Amino acid sequence: MAFKLINAAEARTGAAIMVDGVACIVRTNDISKTGKHGHAKCRIEAIGIIDGKKKVFAMGGHDRLDVPMINKNKAQLMSISGLNATVMDLESFETFELSVPEDLKDDLKEEDQVEYWDVEGSKIIKRKL
Repeated sequence: MAFKLINAAEARTGAAIMVDGVACIVRTNDISKTGKHGHAKCRIEAIGIIDGKKKVFAMGGHDRLDVPMINKNKAQLMSISGLNATVMDLESFETFELSVPEDLKDDLKEEDQVEYWDVEGSKIIKRKL
């Protein structure tokens, strides 16, 4: 479910957009000039927030893009087993299981506080606090 809609020409570097149902962060947006009878075209390069895959596509400057709902929350690590961690949200005290990213698995230990993102229902640990 999209939070709001923006034009493709308004998608700046660092903005979050939905591409083929996947939440992504815009890396670059190359906007061409308008022609005599045409509209501006945008070539957007984006990186998936959850999967980290690169997506490149072109569209008209006035075409609409969905902006995903991203909630940034804090949690405490209760236990770590392999690549999975049980965390407790520090506001609602809800416990759930998340996968640990490769770049953070050596730094995290029990009772650490982390920031996790809830991106359209998918949760991911982003950094250690």
